[in-house]
Amino acid sequence: MTICIESPELTAATLGDEKKMQTDADKLASKEEFAVPENNAFGKSFRDYEADGERKDIVEQHYKLSHINQTYDFVKRMREEYKKLDKAEMGIWECCELHNEVVDDSDPDLDEPQIQHLLQSAEAIRKDYPEEDWLHLTALIHDLGKILVLPKFGGLPQWAVVGDTFPVGCAFDDSNVHHKYFKENPDFNNPNYNTKNGVYSEGCGLDNVLMSWGHDDYMYMVAKENGTTLPSAGSFIIRYHSFYPLHKHGAYTQLMNEEDKENMKWLKIFNKYDLYSKSKVLVDVEEVKPYYESLIAKYFPAKLNW
Repeated sequence: MTICIESPELTAATLGDEKKMQTDADKLASKEEFAVPENNAFGKSFRDYEADGERKDIVEQHYKLSHINQTYDFVKRMREEYKKLDKAEMGIWECCELHNEVVDDSDPDLDEPQIQHLLQSAEAIRKDYPEEDWLHLTALIHDLGKILVLPKFGGLPQWAVVGDTFPVGCAFDDSNVHHKYFKENPDFNNPNYNTKNGVYSEGCGLDNVLMSWGHDDYMYMVAKENGTTLPSAGSFIIRYHSFYPLHKHGAYTQLMNEEDKENMKWLKIFNKYDLYSKSKVLVDVEEVKPYYESLIAKYFPAKLNW
């Protein structure tokens, strides 16, 4: 059985733009302007889930709950509930400001409110890739789905909102962080779901794969259903930026199609800014706000359903 998830139709003009972007991605991928820091905001290595520190236990408990509870049936229920987009009507910047109230318990590298992470990522990319305004905006909005932890948007537990994502409906790859906790997931021993491809087929495309539910898929859904004009690479980044087993470890590549492989070039460019721009040095929100509001107006309607 293959799960089909609707993708936007591409016009001839759009396809031409996408082809140009693929060429641009190949050229830009060789840029080395961003200086990757050695340590995170706590003086530790980035994404070190075993390092002793005040967040180690919080992060591990998060992944334990995620790996036990993120089942194929759970994801289908969440998608059905949230595709209604009936929680709020608001603009993108208004949603950004809500992230003053959000801290990500799955993140071992930063404990600042999430609006700072959004702006730090966007400003770092803007410096190195000044012509790619869609990429600046993608960086700003990529984590907006984390509003799911807020009461108005369902008050979901953090394990259903943040952290690395992974496919459900097929075997859990060993590269998933804290993989041992999957043994307590009901799908782990289900013969329908515990083979390499599970309910999917090789090359089916990530659009046809159900991912663990969280802020990535929710924000992708919000952007798509509200008619964003971001290029497909922007939507791909939003949807799969937390899919570290794929873009860091090369797991699940058998499920990708050719479009996924092209968009992955942009995700790899984006990823170092998402991961390594986290800092205790805060961005002046009011100073950069007018620029990002102009990009929002270019690529999104004034109000969106969430």
